[in-house]
Amino acid sequence: MKTQILVSIKTLIFLTSPILFNAYAYGQDLAQAVIKKREMVVTANPLATAAGERVLRQGGTAADAMIAAQTVLSLVEPQASGIGGGAFVVYYDARSGKTITVDAREKAPSAATQDRFQDLSFFQAWQSGLSVGVPGVPRMMEFMHKKYGRLPMRRLFRPAVKLAENGYPLTQRTSDQVARLLSFNPSCEERLFLRDENAFEYFANPDCSAKPAGTVVTNPAYADTLKQLQRYGSYAFYNGPIAADIVAAVQGDPSIPGDMTEQDLANYDVVVRRPVCSTYRGRKVCGMGPPSSGGLAVGQILGILENFDFADKDPLDVDVVHLFTQAGRLAFADRNRYVGDPDFVTVPSAGMLNKEYLSSRAALIGENDMGTAEAGVPPGIFDTFAPDMSTIESGTSHVSIIDRYGNALSMTTTVEASLGNGVMVRGFMLNNQLTDFSFAATDAEGLPVANRVEGDKRPRSSMSPTIIYDKRGRVEFLTGSPGGSRIIGYTAQSIVNLIDFELDPQETINVPHYMNRNGRTDIEQPITGITWDYDAQSLADELKLRGHSDPNLPLDERSVGIISQTSGLSIIQVAKRKRPRHFFDFYWRPKKVLIGGADKRRDGTVGGR
Repeated sequence: MKTQILVSIKTLIFLTSPILFNAYAYGQDLAQAVIKKREMVVTANPLATAAGERVLRQGGTAADAMIAAQTVLSLVEPQASGIGGGAFVVYYDARSGKTITVDAREKAPSAATQDRFQDLSFFQAWQSGLSVGVPGVPRMMEFMHKKYGRLPMRRLFRPAVKLAENGYPLTQRTSDQVARLLSFNPSCEERLFLRDENAFEYFANPDCSAKPAGTVVTNPAYADTLKQLQRYGSYAFYNGPIAADIVAAVQGDPSIPGDMTEQDLANYDVVVRRPVCSTYRGRKVCGMGPPSSGGLAVGQILGILENFDFADKDPLDVDVVHLFTQAGRLAFADRNRYVGDPDFVTVPSAGMLNKEYLSSRAALIGENDMGTAEAGVPPGIFDTFAPDMSTIESGTSHVSIIDRYGNALSMTTTVEASLGNGVMVRGFMLNNQLTDFSFAATDAEGLPVANRVEGDKRPRSSMSPTIIYDKRGRVEFLTGSPGGSRIIGYTAQSIVNLIDFELDPQETINVPHYMNRNGRTDIEQPITGITWDYDAQSLADELKLRGHSDPNLPLDERSVGIISQTSGLSIIQVAKRKRPRHFFDFYWRPKKVLIGGADKRRDGTVGGR
């Protein structure tokens, strides 16, 4: 009887939810948010989510669960992230009440010079030893474990080691990515993509076709690498045989050799940086600062939009889409000019988020598309640089975790492009993160680019791990996404959906995307059963009437794009329970609950209890 009463109450609340009404208003039976009471983990892969959930159930912290999830992602989602790549972490420590950000971005070798990619196409640079940055993930995992972990490292590595030794099924996404890369080759014998024999044998068949989804593969080399890290810590990665093998692969790349040395690896360390925080509609929004442009660009978009009222608007209202895309233009204009590695350039972070400055930027927005926006002049001290319009980034994943102790972690992790630079060493993929640098060191007038290549420098990123705090300073939302430079738009839109439209995390994810990176306005082609259904062409036509196909723009920017936008949002909301009013509200006793959403555009799942 109690169970029946409980189900009836839940059903009544579910059916009267305004969030549910929004979903059905768009004619969709879509994924629904997951509710847990104590702890939650959201990742882009069910095996990684299961690994993180297992650690949380064993009493592990958010940092512990992240390590378990990351080591599994490195195995089962190698096209997106791994121990051969880098990451940014935003972490809230419940004990101290402080938020820190951890910069585990890859670094250029000390020998790198600003003409590194001169006269090379992106493909040539990507598939070469020149593109590999010194990885940051192993050092980051060790740092987070020492400072915030509770469980022994061997327990955190166990899920990945078992999967690597016993086998796991390739996902459809991995298989599709491999097939796409192989299709770029002129022939099976003349391979630039998957030119490395280890990677080729692991992902492809002898006839140069990709191994199909569901193929069970083992990776004993990766299991052994994790065992070395488990026994000797990150020292085993940055020194000794593993480091020597990384350097040999980089310097011996069959396409174009790189210049990384064992000393570059031994010298690597993560950097703890102050978070970049702004406010939006009374909330505090904290993200990753430079060398990521994510925290600043997301903060600018929100700060500009705060000057407009979305009351009585819909997430897909043409007014909302127009304002969001214009805010994106302005934010990307500043991002492209000012952001680089803060150890090399002076970035006006505070000025870029100054409320008066953002209000003046918002005043530039009119009824029609403004066309290509120029960078503003934010208050504060900064270096004079030429803009860098680079936007090619893709191989990324995101993890959001809240543990039973109240700690919160938002991490975006990457190998840059799909399968990194295509070379596998000891069971993991090397990154191609250095192609995030500007290929041009200066503009036509000789003005330097902030994001130009320099030795020991970290390239600019768009990764935007974010934690949002309520008006009393308590963690309210975690969000972030993969998606290259589109990460900024995905993350900012998720915050608008959560706060302005009061959608739950899953409904927030289900809303079709739209953005402008100071070029063409793009809206998402709806995906049946995954996103809200809507008339994309009608919205595109309305935007064109507002000048979003301005004939004064370059030819490739004249139309509104209706395209796929494969985000991988992982969102957690900490929601308060209302005070019990009836005896059967015993079942709703917890003061707060965790509400999670995972992006079905990828393989996202929510776990916890």
